[in-house]
Amino acid sequence: MGVATSTAAAMVFACALASAAFAAATPHPAEVLIERGAEAMRSAPDRSLQDAQAALVELRKRPDVDLEIRARLLLCDYYSERDQAMLDAEVATIENLLPRAQRRGLRAGMLVCQGEMYETLANNSQALAYYEQAVRVADEARDDEMMAGALVSRGYVLGLQGEYALGLADLRRAQGLYDALGMRHHAITAMNGIAILYNRMGDYAQARDIYRSALEGQRAAHMLREQAVTLHNLGRAHEYLQEWPEARRAFTESLAINREIRYARGQAYALRGLAAVENGAGNWRTALDTLAQAASLQAETPDARLGAQIDLARGVALHGLGRLEEGAAALRAAIEVFRSGEARGELVAGYSELAAIEAERGDWRSGYTQLALAKQVNERLLRNQIDQRFATLRVEFDTAATEAENAILLRDNRATELALEQSRAVRRLQAVVIALGVLLLLLLVTLAIHQRRSTLRMRALALTDELTGAPNRRAVLGSLATALTREGAGPCTILITDIDHFKGINDRYGHPTGDEVLKIMAGAVRDALREPGFFGRLGGEEFLIVLPDTTLAEGRVTAERMRECVAAVDLAHICPVGRNITVSIGVTVSVPGDTPSTMLQRADEALYAAKRAGRNAVRVCPPPGASVPVADGAQRNAVDQARGENLQDATRPTA
Repeated sequence: MGVATSTAAAMVFACALASAAFAAATPHPAEVLIERGAEAMRSAPDRSLQDAQAALVELRKRPDVDLEIRARLLLCDYYSERDQAMLDAEVATIENLLPRAQRRGLRAGMLVCQGEMYETLANNSQALAYYEQAVRVADEARDDEMMAGALVSRGYVLGLQGEYALGLADLRRAQGLYDALGMRHHAITAMNGIAILYNRMGDYAQARDIYRSALEGQRAAHMLREQAVTLHNLGRAHEYLQEWPEARRAFTESLAINREIRYARGQAYALRGLAAVENGAGNWRTALDTLAQAASLQAETPDARLGAQIDLARGVALHGLGRLEEGAAALRAAIEVFRSGEARGELVAGYSELAAIEAERGDWRSGYTQLALAKQVNERLLRNQIDQRFATLRVEFDTAATEAENAILLRDNRATELALEQSRAVRRLQAVVIALGVLLLLLLVTLAIHQRRSTLRMRALALTDELTGAPNRRAVLGSLATALTREGAGPCTILITDIDHFKGINDRYGHPTGDEVLKIMAGAVRDALREPGFFGRLGGEEFLIVLPDTTLAEGRVTAERMRECVAAVDLAHICPVGRNITVSIGVTVSVPGDTPSTMLQRADEALYAAKRAGRNAVRVCPPPGASVPVADGAQRNAVDQARGENLQDATRPTA
């Protein structure tokens, strides 16, 4: 009886050992699902979600902390683009599991997940802090897989912040780690990140070629989601190169794949790209319709940068349609996000477009401010691109030099081969130096062209009165000086107009109403004046009207007509009780040797005479030795005949 019992116990023990050995030799069902889900994340994210959830079901039957963390990291990857609350819940669960995990590098995966959360919210500085910590944790744990993932994330954000050399170093190192681990699909993703950085460095052609190379590998591996991302990035490269047909093809194909895998965020990005193509072609309404679809899809993801890119494209389209207020609002919303995310290239586009809208709205001060901001950011961007390209080439050069030095140390017994290798190294260095010189020259030329254009825009703003939109004192006096010294020029008559009792308007109705009166005055003069006549605001309520090749008699008639035109303007729409404005006008004509200063002095004397005469009057101050023209008799008929040459019909409605 005792022997039988002992034998049975031994058999049970042996069976238990065999079962344990079999379990150890057989992969956990969850591990297979996790590996498959990781691959599916690059082709069909929804399948990846299903695999991760199925793995968690298996892990409830047979617990394994490390595998559960890996499954939840897949869920983090999925929810980071879709659901903030679910992402927070997964991060909290992983943090509770980590103290019991055997694989210490898994903490780096959680930190990357947290960084992706902030990156999606366009908080790149906070995201970078998490990625830096993830790299340190992976390095201490000697976990190459987690290290490569952290390097890809850190390299991408460094590129967003303009640190291209550091970003490229991270991405190339990640690509090497993935190649060594045999993770071919992940290596292609790292290569795609390298292309993105070249795109941001302004080397769009190089980026385009890398995207095409990555696309071949992704198509061969049936990585649908990665294909959609690469096609979108390829479309952006074509967009920057203004290769609109190629950009449309890339964005359209990306949209089709994203719809096939039901990837809402990818669809929104592709639609934004197609809207940019429509903007490039001037199809503003089509662009707005496309952006409405993109915005609807973007609402399903917390991607703030995507929302800002949609707002930027919407602002361009609304500007094209003349809907300036709406366009300005969309651009300001986009600029706020780009500023917080330090997206300099997109900031330049936003500020430039907003400056153009403000200029069209007549808000020259705001337009000048936005243009100055665009210039400032663009100069920083160009300088950074130059510095980073040199840094990148220097890293490549140092690497090449180190390899050459190692080759010399290893082959010191082969003098002939060493000499040949040195010759090749010299040629490579010469090529690098030539390339650096050409690159620097091209960048400097581009910077000079951009700076000249910005200077011309700012000069135009500097010569314009910001309130009325008319030329300012400097501009109109400069034009008068040119008219006086023009070869073969006839007499030049000037009129100084002053709004009567303007201080009373300001005191009674307020300065905003006074500003509106000045705008109406400028509009009335602008509508009435014909070429070659021109005008500008001298300051306060005074305007200078210049009538080249016009006699004093004709100028006086023009002044009377101008006085009548202004008096006919009804201000009921801006003054509470309604009233008209009147002007006093001083007139003089040039003689040889006159300067703007002497003419202004005589016109001022005439203006004061008109004021003393009770206002709403025209007075003439002829040059020394000339008589005051009298508009009656035969002379009046000649003056009446010249009335229409510089002034439009006084009955024409004014702005």
